[in-house]
Amino acid sequence: MKSKCIVILILAICLFNFGFSKSKPAVPGYFSEKEFNSFFPQRNKIYSYVSFAKAVSAMSFIKIKIEKRGEWIYKITRTDKRTNKGTVIRQDKDWNETWAKAKPYSTSTIDYADFCASKEINVNKKELAALFAHIAHETRNGINNKYNDGLMLNHELDTNANYIAANVTYPAVAGKKYYGRGPIQLSYNSNYGFASDCIFGDKNILLKNPNLVSTNAVTAFETAIYFWMTPQDAKPSPHDVITEKWKPTAAELQKGYKAGFGMTINIVNGALECNKGAEVPAMKDRIGFYQYFLKKLNITDANCNCDCAKMVPYPG
Repeated sequence: MKSKCIVILILAICLFNFGFSKSKPAVPGYFSEKEFNSFFPQRNKIYSYVSFAKAVSAMSFIKIKIEKRGEWIYKITRTDKRTNKGTVIRQDKDWNETWAKAKPYSTSTIDYADFCASKEINVNKKELAALFAHIAHETRNGINNKYNDGLMLNHELDTNANYIAANVTYPAVAGKKYYGRGPIQLSYNSNYGFASDCIFGDKNILLKNPNLVSTNAVTAFETAIYFWMTPQDAKPSPHDVITEKWKPTAAELQKGYKAGFGMTINIVNGALECNKGAEVPAMKDRIGFYQYFLKKLNITDANCNCDCAKMVPYPG
């Protein structure tokens, strides 16, 4: 009875945070705890329904403004919507240089409350199915084509590799390894630092404590939501792609880019899985999971553009 009360309380908080009406539930309200457990029957117990709900709620209070001069000079402002206070969490040292100001300027705003927040319930369910497909594939450890083995791994099996790359803004901390952790298998010091900036407003939290992503259940799911919602360099966010807010340019259409699940594969792991034909096992597994979760959520995606078999991959 106590656990049921906790779940009800969390769902009530989520409903308040998202401002949804009775006809449009908060994200965890699309399925019960029992159903979530049935989605991932062999899951590592760190991945719980309650932790997912807490992560969705916590991220809904965060808004990020990313400004760029050229392709690699950044200024990032993080706003805590509870206080409406904006804090510059990153400003690259060349930001105010005259030559930098002459470069093309671009800006984007990411409101993490937009996760599964469309007015159309089926759009939100499709987005959930897509996210669940990727995190299930990234963390599976079972039998092919069963689709019951997602969220089994809280970190990748091989922990020998450091996954360290030179990065002035997000330098690796001595003695720390940045191998894949959490539902989305966050990897490399640059990604840990960027995620930490967005989630906590402090790059050092995850740079100094990368194991938080594999041991703290809420943080683990927060990194997945962060990745899902945040565009990276030239890549749009998977959220914008699957909800069709992103529209490809003429040049992108020439590369085979189009809204749909296949484009999210290109964003997540295009270098290894895209433009290699229709029989790439990993790509097919992601698609299989997507269809599995669509069915679990009682929807279909008839025009899903599911594969990236002929898409030019993003590098890395």
